[in-house]
Amino acid sequence: MKVSRIVANVAASDIAAAQSFYRDILGLEPLMDFGWVATYGSSETMQVQISFASEGGSGTPVPDLSIEVDDLDEALHRMQAAGIAIEYGPADEPWGVRRFFVRDPFGRLINILQHQS
Repeated sequence: MKVSRIVANVAASDIAAAQSFYRDILGLEPLMDFGWVATYGSSETMQVQISFASEGGSGTPVPDLSIEVDDLDEALHRMQAAGIAIEYGPADEPWGVRRFFVRDPFGRLINILQHQS
């Protein structure tokens, strides 16, 4: 057996709120929208991963989702321009990532990160 996809499901009473955060700010593409469920993603191939953690690293809480981007400064700028509070960082972590935490419209803690070269 081979796992072909992992989908994170986030309970949300206002599905439209996902659009402004995940599409407009982060740039994910709308893949499906049935009104009661909307899926955003990327046409690029992504790795399948699921992580289990007792902490979020550097003494932070475990984030609900981690989203890797190719330009952390641009992601940070977009969050700030949208008035979204930065809850942690940006920080250069000893394991080779630069990251910050925000909350999405549903209160989920989101770890936005970029691997450093």
